Amino acid sequence: MNVPANSGSKTRTRLLAAAASIAIAGAIGFGAVASGTAPVLADAVKVEGQQVPGFADVVEKVSPAVVSVRVKSKAEPASDNGQFFDFQGPQGFDQLPDDHPLKRFFREFRNENGPQRRGQRDAKPRPVAQGSGFFISEDGYLVTNNHVVDGGTDFTVVTDDGKELDAKLVGTDPKTDVAVLKVDGKGQKFTYVNFADDSKVRVGDWVVAVGNPFGLGGTVTAGIVSARGRDIGAGPYDDFLQIDAAVNHGNSGGPDFNLSGEVVGINTAIFSPSGGSVGIAFAIPASTAKEVVHDLMTSGTVNRGWLGVEIQPVNDEIADSLGLAAGSKGALVANAQDDSPGKKAGIKAGDVITRVDGKKVDGPRELARIIGETAPGKEVNITLWRDGKSQDVKLTLGELKPDQKQASVEQPKNQHESDTLNDFGLTVTQSEDGKGIVVTDVDPGSSADDRGIQAGDVITAVNSTEVTGASDFNKAVSEAAKAGKKAVLVQITRDNSNRFVALPVAKG
Repeated sequence: MNVPANSGSKTRTRLLAAAASIAIAGAIGFGAVASGTAPVLADAVKVEGQQVPGFADVVEKVSPAVVSVRVKSKAEPASDNGQFFDFQGPQGFDQLPDDHPLKRFFREFRNENGPQRRGQRDAKPRPVAQGSGFFISEDGYLVTNNHVVDGGTDFTVVTDDGKELDAKLVGTDPKTDVAVLKVDGKGQKFTYVNFADDSKVRVGDWVVAVGNPFGLGGTVTAGIVSARGRDIGAGPYDDFLQIDAAVNHGNSGGPDFNLSGEVVGINTAIFSPSGGSVGIAFAIPASTAKEVVHDLMTSGTVNRGWLGVEIQPVNDEIADSLGLAAGSKGALVANAQDDSPGKKAGIKAGDVITRVDGKKVDGPRELARIIGETAPGKEVNITLWRDGKSQDVKLTLGELKPDQKQASVEQPKNQHESDTLNDFGLTVTQSEDGKGIVVTDVDPGSSADDRGIQAGDVITAVNSTEVTGASDFNKAVSEAAKAGKKAVLVQITRDNSNRFVALPVAKG
């Protein structure tokens, strides 16, 4: 058989190609064996974005200064519900399985803090409230809420590391809801925190709340300052910070920190239709708490200045009737109490207090706070508006007593012949003692009715001029109309207190 000359070359080429294929396959097979069965994966996603700062450093520093406060009493138990909420457990609580951990927790919580059944009462002190607090000195002084300790006879402080220490009540101030306790550390030095300068706190600033919600000590929540200067009707010195950090039952008395670890506020109340946090909590500002705490630590009580006047806001109608510029603010004096510093200095009904020692008075709340923060016995300069001009009065403040009462005005018992003030929808009669005229009827929908004047009110003055009959009233109105005023300022006595109402003067 003849083989072509180039056949060996071709055969050799095919053999080399086959060998190369085997070698490649072998190499691949070896590689698969060497690397195992795991597939080769792409890199995981990682975003190199700006990192948001956390609160861990602040929490680590301040937590040892925050405590839980347990209160015992022989009185009827009361829950720590502040002024706005009461805790009843989460909705659907009863539908949880009996062995569910949440149901066990809330059952134990309510047994410890909730109302006691008949037959459980005894003479031994028992827990009635749980709240929060924080050390303000290394020797054991700490701050909490008055409503947390109110009615308590025994107080226990639980520190961040779980130690239980007995505490004594140093003093309370119900008007600001602040209380001070003292722990005997037997030589131990406690970690403590300072109050911040809350004048620098701005709406939108971060706050970190540390406390004891539902008995869960050491709980941290964060949020922002939602508003300043809130008046929630808790007392005469309302000036709360509003925050949206989660605050619940047991957070009362706990601190709110800024990012420097300073206390900007003390949690005192929440607004909640549900009983839990809905993002609206109120805190006592540091400036208020600091002054109160100082007085409580020094003397066990708070000493406040006393001016002795009943006051009300100034609206545009009242401002016009007094000759003040539109939009003017201040505190309108409705009455100066007998033997008060205000009356002795000549302040009288119808005056508008606009400044105290140069500090602007926007309304009754500001005046009450400024006077309350001033020490008794200090001489102050009162700027007031009277008879169409501004003038100053100097006086020495008295001391506000817990039982200080308003001046009383006796209501007339008998009535004389009635007169009708048609322009205002009023029927009036002379009072029995001749001081003022008594409102006997108010027409529905009249200007007097719209402004809340009621039968039984006693009109004592119009535009600071005393009235003894309808003729005096009409004369004062006529003079106001001639002077171009749009309203007259009517002084009214009701329920032993005075107030002012601006009634519009009829045109034409």
